[in-house]
Amino acid sequence: MRKTAIFYFLIIAISGIQYSKACTNILVSKGASKDGSVMISYNADAGGFMEPLYWSEAADYKAGDSLAIYEWDTGKYMGKIKQVLHTYKVVGNMNENQVAIGETTNGGRLVLQSANGIMDYGSMIYIALQRAKTAKEAIKVMTDLANEYGYGSAEGETFSVSDANEAWILEVVSKGAKEKGIIWVARKVPEGYICAHANQARIREVPTKDKENCMYSTDIFSFAEKMGFWDSKSGKEFSYVDAYVPIDPEGLFLCEGRVWSIFRRAAPSQSFSTDYWRGVKGADPYPLFIKPDKKLSVQDMEALMRDHFEGTDYDMTKGLMAGPFNCPYRWKSLYWKAPGDTITAYGWERPVSTQQTAFSFVAQSRSFLSNEVGGVFWYGVDDTYSNCYMPLYVCMTDRPKSFEKADVTSFDYNSAAWVFNLVANYAYTKYSYIIKDIQAVQKDFENNFFAMQPAVEKTALELEKTDSTLAKKYLSDYSYTHAELVVARWKELLNYIITKYNDGYINDGSNGGRTPKGVGYGSEWLKRVLKEQPDYYKVEWSDPKK
Repeated sequence: MRKTAIFYFLIIAISGIQYSKACTNILVSKGASKDGSVMISYNADAGGFMEPLYWSEAADYKAGDSLAIYEWDTGKYMGKIKQVLHTYKVVGNMNENQVAIGETTNGGRLVLQSANGIMDYGSMIYIALQRAKTAKEAIKVMTDLANEYGYGSAEGETFSVSDANEAWILEVVSKGAKEKGIIWVARKVPEGYICAHANQARIREVPTKDKENCMYSTDIFSFAEKMGFWDSKSGKEFSYVDAYVPIDPEGLFLCEGRVWSIFRRAAPSQSFSTDYWRGVKGADPYPLFIKPDKKLSVQDMEALMRDHFEGTDYDMTKGLMAGPFNCPYRWKSLYWKAPGDTITAYGWERPVSTQQTAFSFVAQSRSFLSNEVGGVFWYGVDDTYSNCYMPLYVCMTDRPKSFEKADVTSFDYNSAAWVFNLVANYAYTKYSYIIKDIQAVQKDFENNFFAMQPAVEKTALELEKTDSTLAKKYLSDYSYTHAELVVARWKELLNYIITKYNDGYINDGSNGGRTPKGVGYGSEWLKRVLKEQPDYYKVEWSDPKK
């Protein structure tokens, strides 16, 4: 029997924890990928959010120069920090050294949710990318800056940090209003394993003797004791999650459910139980790292980032809330209450794919290639289910024009963000039909990109032998041209969809468009309509005597 799509939980204020409930990341070690790549993925999700492709050129500075810090979420001026003598080129969330960073906000205890400085989580990401040659260096840059200048975000964060050899999960939380800096811990993804996080802290064990694979702040244990989050004399093993970002039904339902769905698809043989994310008391947490059933490719990563719990009891394309056209999205807010019920809160499932995605990526880093050829930033904008991941080589010299602007308050047909957003939003009106048209174009482009990748890189490697500048130009032109081709094709797709589905019909243009096909509603939806009002829609003579 299919379980209900609506899950109830106690009002979140009881637990003292709050969450933003946006963003999803996957981390893949070199040994868990098909070609020896290290990969991380990121959905940047938030309502009312569009973002241009981040772009920062390599630059040299003088001793004593400073850098102004502006909060990523709001653009608010935060203050200044010391500038370094040299910064690296950054394309999106990946730099010229193949270092990449993603994040998910995880809340944390309310007593710690206070900004105590100027280094917000977004600034930590992009400054680390400008300054780091490896993932470990990036972690040091981020944590050192937050401790020196104070943490500028109220909520805790989980970061994915990778380079061509390693992938790390890093978790940080503010020390609260009274103390400057952060508590943090980082774990390296073991070879042959993957990791995922989705707005809930996931590191529990802190293996202090494993210096190669675990790093942490010196006061991670003492601060927890001082604040009463953990008692070393209790005999209970220390857990970062339990101490700093304790789980509650909301974090399970909206966050760990996404981790479960990623894990159950990557390793179906392990039969991960739904009990934990469905809030069954005493259920075992999902492991921090799992070994996938098969090694993953970039295509597999993209597929994992496109998920609405399809094929499970929680499939969001099924049931009453999916509407007559199987739309898997639930319009915000996530939380609601039944009329007259002041005790129980309800919430919609939160899938990996969501209408509120601003941009998404899969960062592919390869140690067996030069940085110019090995680092590919597979970039997409808007909803992952209807986007297209485009290969941007990190050596590219120009940002595609359509990626330069993305203002959610001002519509712009020349902005890729708005073009993809329009296509996705139109699909929501007759989803089961329109999504197939979109995915046909999506599949065609993405399959071509992967088919072309070996030949493109072989050419670039040959050029590198004699002229590295020409090799960079070749990859830059390839990235720029094909990104703009995708955006142009999506404009055509938008025009096609608007015409084909005009006024709710499906119009193939035959007979001058004068004979469109009405498709009505699905049989299951009509059954519900008749159940609600059994006789209301009958078209027949009625007997006035009855």
